Amino acid sequence: MSKPLKQIHLAAHFPGVNNTTVWSDPEAGSHIEFSSFAHFARTAERAKFDFLFLAEGLRLREQGGEIYDLDVVGRPDTFTVLAALAAVTERIGLTGTINSTFNEPYEVARQFASLDHLSDGRAAWNVVTSWDAFTGENFRRGGFLAKDDRYSRAEQFLRTAWELFDSWQDDEIIADTESGRYLRDPRAGAFHHRDQHFDIAGRFNVPRSPQGRPVIFQAGDSEEGREFAAATADAIFSRHSTLDAGRAFYTDVKDRLARHHRTRDELLILPAATFVLGDTDAEARDHAHDVRRAQVSGQTAIKYLEQLWNRDLSGYDPDGPLPDIDPDPGEHTVARGRASVRMFRDPLATAKEWRQKAEAGGLSIRELVIETTGRQTFVGSPSTIAATIDEFVQTDASDGFILVPHVTPGGLDAFADTVVPLLQERGVFRHDYEGSTLRDHLGLDRPPAGNSTRSNDSTKKAAS
Repeated sequence: MSKPLKQIHLAAHFPGVNNTTVWSDPEAGSHIEFSSFAHFARTAERAKFDFLFLAEGLRLREQGGEIYDLDVVGRPDTFTVLAALAAVTERIGLTGTINSTFNEPYEVARQFASLDHLSDGRAAWNVVTSWDAFTGENFRRGGFLAKDDRYSRAEQFLRTAWELFDSWQDDEIIADTESGRYLRDPRAGAFHHRDQHFDIAGRFNVPRSPQGRPVIFQAGDSEEGREFAAATADAIFSRHSTLDAGRAFYTDVKDRLARHHRTRDELLILPAATFVLGDTDAEARDHAHDVRRAQVSGQTAIKYLEQLWNRDLSGYDPDGPLPDIDPDPGEHTVARGRASVRMFRDPLATAKEWRQKAEAGGLSIRELVIETTGRQTFVGSPSTIAATIDEFVQTDASDGFILVPHVTPGGLDAFADTVVPLLQERGVFRHDYEGSTLRDHLGLDRPPAGNSTRSNDSTKKAAS
């Protein structure tokens, strides 16, 4: 008996300001004007995607004391954009990254509950922590938490938010005009939470929303992050986008669910994926080469190299050889707010490896950066990309993908028009939405009111 086909989940990440963006492309538009967000969201909804995803940047990154070149367009507020998109879309989920290090549970729970009401049940929260003191300087507390404390705070933050969501039952509002009775229980919304991070009590002032709680995403890949996701998340925004790495990650995380009293279908794994389409595979490969050169300009290549070398390399020719001096492994970094600097745990060893690679291939600085940094996940004709995506999902390397186009806002259009119909023909992607909420799209149950006790137990186990 053949195994039934898994249904593919697709989402779209508004690329904003990151290393995939080609803002110089003639087709590129604004990364901050609402028309760009609206176009992108409507395209994803037309293609019947599960949700739109927005990342968050709480501070513009710097290099050498100047704003990093890809950040100059700014970072609009996540909730403002999602609330506006709720008014111009009808079915697509609205997912936002909100930091648990520099916010408070009551405020965030209230915002997501409100968004879930405004969107008729389409809200999702990507729970993240902050890793650097640089970002913390923007906030009253300043500084930043140690790694263990960040995850502890995130776990308690989410636990507290769940208690707030669950402080209202589904049937609290009866609005009986004859008796004049509006609430079934006048104590609705009451909460009292105390732990090492939070000591709050009062009344939550947003009634239970259409989904009960927003869908919870998590993006950490560390041991702590994987366990946190297995205990608490509905979906993981993964970075593992090759078959072998995807299968290993998928197996590892899914195998953790049982000890948190969860089934394997209660957590979706959705890697980020870039793509380049062409009429033929050869045309797509040529276009992908051009895209990579646009993504890594000479200036960008030098900036990237400075993150490893931890030195000012502005005097070097990006089309010339690597510097003959060694990186400065000191604690001070020239690249503030850049998560990529964490990858270089041994700068001297990495520089040696890069020199060997450059010498063997006769590569310039720019060519080496293109070679060693991210490539497009999917490159090919629509039929090739549809077949590849289907293989990933059917062989348990993922449950779907969060697509990140390199052009905003129209970079998703061709995928929607050419790849999606092929997936529909294969019988692995919906022709239309079958439900109204994001939980419906993702195949996730709506949590019953008062269900935070079980979730809290799982959270405690993740923290132990």
